[in-house]
Amino acid sequence: MFRRLDQAQSLTSNQIKIIAAAITGDMLEFFDYFLIGFVLPFIVKPWHLTFGQSAVILLSSGIGAILGAFIWGRIADLYGRRSVFMWTIINFSLASGALYFTPEDGWVYLSCLRFFVGFGVGGLYCVDLPLVQEFVPTRMRGFIGGLVTVFIPLGVMIASSLAAFTTETIGWRGLFLVGLLPALFTLVIRAWVPESPHWLMGQGRVEEARRSVAWALKVPPETLPLTSPPASQPPARWLDLLRHPRSLAVSFLASIGAQTASYGIGLWAPTLFVLQLGVTPAYAAYLFIWATCAGVLGRISFAWLADAIGRRNAGMLVGFGGACAVAAAGYLHNDYLGTISLFWACIVAGYFFFDGGFAVIGPYLAEVWPTRLRTTGMGAAYGFGGLGKIIGPLGLSVIVGSSNIITPKATLNAIGPAFTYFTAWMLLCGCAFLFFGFETGKRSLTQIDRTLEDEDQSRPALAKIRKPLNPATNK
Repeated sequence: MFRRLDQAQSLTSNQIKIIAAAITGDMLEFFDYFLIGFVLPFIVKPWHLTFGQSAVILLSSGIGAILGAFIWGRIADLYGRRSVFMWTIINFSLASGALYFTPEDGWVYLSCLRFFVGFGVGGLYCVDLPLVQEFVPTRMRGFIGGLVTVFIPLGVMIASSLAAFTTETIGWRGLFLVGLLPALFTLVIRAWVPESPHWLMGQGRVEEARRSVAWALKVPPETLPLTSPPASQPPARWLDLLRHPRSLAVSFLASIGAQTASYGIGLWAPTLFVLQLGVTPAYAAYLFIWATCAGVLGRISFAWLADAIGRRNAGMLVGFGGACAVAAAGYLHNDYLGTISLFWACIVAGYFFFDGGFAVIGPYLAEVWPTRLRTTGMGAAYGFGGLGKIIGPLGLSVIVGSSNIITPKATLNAIGPAFTYFTAWMLLCGCAFLFFGFETGKRSLTQIDRTLEDEDQSRPALAKIRKPLNPATNK
């Protein structure tokens, strides 16, 4: 049954619906997630916000995303992908809509609800990618998984456009009310998206799994052979992640390495453009558009490379290529090629790798875990990597002696140590793939499951982690 799905040569309209649902879901989540960045300028002065209060407002959603990835990922392995897909959208949509009722000077209320926005956003990313992967042919899985991440920046563009052109009409509270709209998208998911056949099979629900595969392939269910259900296993537990040490190492280290560099440089680069290049803040923002475009191009490229050269090779290229670009930016920050600043050019090149690399890293975080742990493992790795959203800018603040991680007052002397710091994180990402990564491309999810479970059973020293069966009840 799964061989028919894995060996399909083209996508059906139903599979395209699932991919479209995941792409739209990710765009909407980042629309809600980044709205606060465009609202904060409207309230900082009227509310007389201190730096500390502004930091709490901005960072609360990041903390929520870390916890949401852990918890929603776990729930998706226990209760299914489809329901969690819908509930995470409802989660961040309702939390965003409730921000419409923010009272004057209500920065505590704003921070609390932003935490719940992040909680839902972190969960959605960890369930929609695995859901897509479990519905598409093996030979397309890398490209399609990466493609889902390509359109994420459009969500930020939608948020910025609404803030630019509608705020005078609807006010900043109205922007949050627009954030309720993604909740309506759950109706589309309910109509389009069935439950993952791989998850259903893991639950022993063979006939439902066959109907799900048949829906994806648009064939009558009776034309597909019934696959024997896997041997009954106890529900996966958090500790079961330790039974797959290579998966744990590569997913956790690659995630935190890439996220720390990406979010840290993304926050500091515009300031450094102003200082190093002597341009206005407005022109620095224009220069940063090129970095964003390089990131989108990188995502498309690495989505293709994931299938063309394999996940492990593409991941090493992300880490080591990004490290070279970041190191060059620090070393050549005073140099020009004609009128072109090599500092700016190297940052643009770096974005191609560390931002574009999420097209490899995101889907890979799910592929390195067996089905029964797929969203638990991905959620844990993505949540752990989310610490990079904090330690990226915070680490730089410590290095240069700045107390402000939101609008850092950097100096030219900070460029060398700053980019050495980011280079180290990108090297960590590359080394994670080099030393702990294993190839998942051109292998079906069923084959990956079998390999990982065989490795699990071959570790008698870890067998004590599981509670032994009761001989009397076989439970």
